Amino acid sequence: MPVVDFARRLGHNALRAARQTAGRLALPRGAGFWVRVRLAPPLDEQRPPAMPFQREAPLSLLDVLEILEAAAQDPQVDGVLLRLDGAPHGWAKVLSLRRAVERVREAGKPVAAWGERLGAEDLLLGSAATRLWLPPSGSVALVGLRAESVFVRGLLARLGVEADVVRVGGYKAAGEMLVRDSLSPEAREQTEALLDDLYGELVDGIARGRGLDPQAVRERIDAGPYTAPAAAEAGLIDGCLYPDELEEALERLASPPPEDRPGPRRVRVVDAPFYGALRARDAGWRPLVGDLPKVAYVVATGAIHRGRGFSGIGSDGLRGLLEKLARDPAVRGVVLRITSPGGDGLASDLLWRAVRVARRDKPVVVSMGDVAASGGYYVAAAADAVLAEAGTLTGSIGVVGGKLHAEELLERIGVTTEAVERGSRAGLLAATRGFTPDERALVRREMEALYTTFLDRVAEGRAMSRRSVEKLAGGRVWSGLRARELGLIDALGGPLEALAETRRRAGIGEDERVLLEIHPRRPRFGGLRWLLGLGSERAG
Repeated sequence: MPVVDFARRLGHNALRAARQTAGRLALPRGAGFWVRVRLAPPLDEQRPPAMPFQREAPLSLLDVLEILEAAAQDPQVDGVLLRLDGAPHGWAKVLSLRRAVERVREAGKPVAAWGERLGAEDLLLGSAATRLWLPPSGSVALVGLRAESVFVRGLLARLGVEADVVRVGGYKAAGEMLVRDSLSPEAREQTEALLDDLYGELVDGIARGRGLDPQAVRERIDAGPYTAPAAAEAGLIDGCLYPDELEEALERLASPPPEDRPGPRRVRVVDAPFYGALRARDAGWRPLVGDLPKVAYVVATGAIHRGRGFSGIGSDGLRGLLEKLARDPAVRGVVLRITSPGGDGLASDLLWRAVRVARRDKPVVVSMGDVAASGGYYVAAAADAVLAEAGTLTGSIGVVGGKLHAEELLERIGVTTEAVERGSRAGLLAATRGFTPDERALVRREMEALYTTFLDRVAEGRAMSRRSVEKLAGGRVWSGLRARELGLIDALGGPLEALAETRRRAGIGEDERVLLEIHPRRPRFGGLRWLLGLGSERAG
């Protein structure tokens, strides 16, 4: 509908003109400013809906990454102030943010970080800044990494409940908490390897950021935790400052003003949501005839299940969205951001197929979040390219299933059951008894068939031999760092790198403007939020 499209583009330009006017009135004029970014958990993959009268608009991980990227390139931005209110949940998010901070510094702009209490992930992120400060009463809880597993077999036995678990893959440890009292040798082996990789990232990142030798960082970890003064003495932070002392410190940190911004230096600070709305997410002027190419950024988070639903990844919903994007000629490429521990095997296979079909028409690049394992990796393997962070939990190519049955519990509390059946396996899923030998063999055969399909899907998607995939499978979970070495992913990177790879594969030039559409669509409030451009369409 050309008339409708023309009116929509005209409306976008009118809104941009209003934003430009708001920016001229609201942003500091004739001087530079600092962008203040507050980082706090959980920092969701998709921006949560804003509530009325909310003091500060919520941001997503992609929002923050784009704001940092825009600040690095904006000549009016003097620097970035990070307020560390707790690290975002997950190593992958922290590593993506750290790399974005490093890019700001590579652009010649200082990054200052301030927090009250820092954990290991906070310190890993903050150590990338030019300066890192805490209040004198703050602390650094740098004590190493710990992975603890919980086992409930004994509790279930006391209750009179028993787990009947079948797994294909010696490293597929998801059901061990129900049937064991401690880690199996395979589970311990993979946990040790994962922790080694994460610990290496932590040590190397802090060492690189703080100018310390890696061995010195290990010694400091073993000597932790620290008070803020002790952390400064150990070289983990740069000093102790109260919030009211930050402005003076930023004045000293800022570079001399350029000639086109004469006058006395005064620190001006603009909060990230406002800066993002006016600068980072500015889609630019829309052509009235024709339109800019689009790239779709699809967020898929949670357990994979069949059908639809508001929680997790529903196969019908995501499959329908991918089909729609594949048919849309304006969409030149798709980034599929997957954060999922897996789920239903059939749903995973349906989504694998949906990705394969979508990439017939346009490139599909997967960006894996903190975890893309089991069914999550199953779906990812179908893409043209797969990117992950070094700390992304990857793989888990295996199958596990079973049921809980409460026959003893029912007997204890005086409950009896009696069933009438037709068919020798009618009680296969009954919660009042375990599997018979025949049923267990049947379940195993079905799981082995799914496992075989899983291996074939990965082999096809990753252009590997079946034998090569089998060596990496068995339910084994790998770090993203190790997965790259093994060929399970193509490169290390986060959302921004995945967007760049999609543009490259779609034949979109580095300087060519595109519209970035975020999916699935989230409801948003109108009025001022729409005027300020806090919707889901932006330029890339």
